[in-house]
Amino acid sequence: MPDDAKQATKTEGAYKGGDGNYYFDVANLKGLDAGPGYAPTFGPVVEGELTQVGIMTIPAGQSSDPHTHPNEQWIYLLQGRLRAVVDGQERDVVPGELMYIPANIVHNVEVMPGEDAHFFTCKDLRHGIAGTPVGTGD
Repeated sequence: MPDDAKQATKTEGAYKGGDGNYYFDVANLKGLDAGPGYAPTFGPVVEGELTQVGIMTIPAGQSSDPHTHPNEQWIYLLQGRLRAVVDGQERDVVPGELMYIPANIVHNVEVMPGEDAHFFTCKDLRHGIAGTPVGTGD
């Protein structure tokens, strides 16, 4: 992949799709901290013109603090089990399930013990990959 695939992104450390960069070997991409200060979420991020995607990991037994972001988000759980809360609605999430989180809605997840959570996430590019913990402002 060309060196310029890491330029001109909304999220520092993300890779840029387009302009000849159409295929990404996720296993060989460097990851980034996608939940600084509120969640131990780590993984590579690729951004296009309108969306960003990531293959993220949260370790077993860890959780994210309640947070929001001004972009909507989709999470498709690949491995592990989550207890998720979106806008006050709590649910246990298993691999193969898809979560939708509207923009500016408070949400958080807890990874159940025994297995790290791996998930594919997609957000629009109104904002970077990271959110803002509730009560700290944007």
